[in-house]
Amino acid sequence: MHVGFVDYLIIVVYFLFVLGIGFALKKQMLSSEDFFLSGRSIPSWITGIAFLSANLGAIEVMGMAGNGAKYGIMTAHFYWVGAIPAMLFLAVFMMPFYYCSKIRSVPEYLKLRFNEATRALNAISFAVMTVLMSGINMYAMALVFRLLLGWDMNASIWVSAAVVLAYTALGGLTSSIYNEVLQFFLIVLGFLPLTVIGLINLGGWQAMTAKLPAGFSNLWMHTASAAANPMGVDWMGIVAGLGFVLSFGYWCTDFLVIQRALAAEDLPAAQRTPLIAAFPKVLFPAITVLPGMMALVLFPQIGQGNDPNMRYDMAMPLLLGKYYPTGMLGIGLTAMLASFMSGMAGNITAFNTVWTYDIYRNYFAKDKTDHHYLVVGRLATAGGILISIFTAYFVMGSESIMDYMQAIFGFFNAPLFATFLLGMFWKRATPWAAFSGLVLGTLAAAVHFYMSSYPSEAPALHFSSPMAGNFWRAATAWAVCFVSTIIISFFTKAKPIEELQGLVWGTAPGISTANLAWYKNPIVLAILVALFALLCNLIFW
Repeated sequence: MHVGFVDYLIIVVYFLFVLGIGFALKKQMLSSEDFFLSGRSIPSWITGIAFLSANLGAIEVMGMAGNGAKYGIMTAHFYWVGAIPAMLFLAVFMMPFYYCSKIRSVPEYLKLRFNEATRALNAISFAVMTVLMSGINMYAMALVFRLLLGWDMNASIWVSAAVVLAYTALGGLTSSIYNEVLQFFLIVLGFLPLTVIGLINLGGWQAMTAKLPAGFSNLWMHTASAAANPMGVDWMGIVAGLGFVLSFGYWCTDFLVIQRALAAEDLPAAQRTPLIAAFPKVLFPAITVLPGMMALVLFPQIGQGNDPNMRYDMAMPLLLGKYYPTGMLGIGLTAMLASFMSGMAGNITAFNTVWTYDIYRNYFAKDKTDHHYLVVGRLATAGGILISIFTAYFVMGSESIMDYMQAIFGFFNAPLFATFLLGMFWKRATPWAAFSGLVLGTLAAAVHFYMSSYPSEAPALHFSSPMAGNFWRAATAWAVCFVSTIIISFFTKAKPIEELQGLVWGTAPGISTANLAWYKNPIVLAILVALFALLCNLIFW
């Protein structure tokens, strides 16, 4: 890349602005609720953008673009099948449980619904997952620093960690949320022109797709057989593994995104949060997946050989270097760095909340002052980032960021969604059945991973792509957890109905939308988003 002085100046100004937000909000962090939940006072349009932006890390930008180069338009399934339905379900059905129970974290809901053991298991597994995910963003940022500045990977990882530590430790969740809003607009401004310029240069959609391998420009047409499409998975694997288990497991139970909705000013605002995020989410393949497909046309050698600058994940940086002039390149690189920091900060703020409320306070220091927990939260931020530095090195051995990320979700989110589904909609689900189901579902994922990976030459379970294995592993983990929880529930004692008020379907407070304008009504917004996503599926069938 030929990076000029103006490009560097734009990047430096952005970093200073981000740190300034952290310092400006530091004086408002008077209590632990201010630090961890922003005092539950943020308008829904801000929490909605932050909800989306927290998911716009390296996974979304580099990962989805890399998948676009590797699998083609089928990568859009991660949006229109693997995100939108689950976001609507979260808004309409699950958010009332989360918000009205006044929980401060997802594991805290599991304690109220089931028992302390289930909460502890989820808190520990979630803490592990967040630092693994944060490591993905740190690694991706280091790749860009190496390409941009020629820095050593180790130095790049430590510099990216220091910036995120500064603003999240100072301003907590509020700092993270407001920076995520800024980062959202930067990402759109930085990447949308890239798609437009690239399509014009390649002669439009039809001309571009004519240069792609067969099956790279259709969503569903070639999914009757796993062997007929580049992702190596049939329609059942897409619907069951991605559209149901992985999608609902992430969007409906991952505290990283739910934390943003919990910061909203009231229940309708909390419900609107994922719906406001869903509208731009439908359009995001245009600035993530399409650039990856363009990169495959322009750089046919991408994903081939051992050149680290030709990994699938480098699709977006390669396009930036090819099409953007000085000045615009600075905006594009800043948008990319913003996406990485957004993903890192989102995971770290979720980590410090779960560590402080669900692990430290319950097992190490139960009766300390609120100020004590505020200090611990800041220390947990530093600790989470230090651990993330080491997990960043794990990503280097994977073929692509998205393959690595979906493998993580298969272990943690897939069985957890089965537990939440039964816990929220079946009163008979028992505490020890939930705990046992989670353990068995996670073990099932581990066994499936082993059987599909070893021996490496001829594994017991063979899939035509890592992503296909991830989809079926998630479906297996969910099914084992779901079935075992039901069976064990009939042999163990359920909680009295009095202890389940507000925690199970039929006991939660009624939701009145009669006095809301249509554009504030969660049901109306959910229907509009669903129709929008359906239309996109039909257009690219």
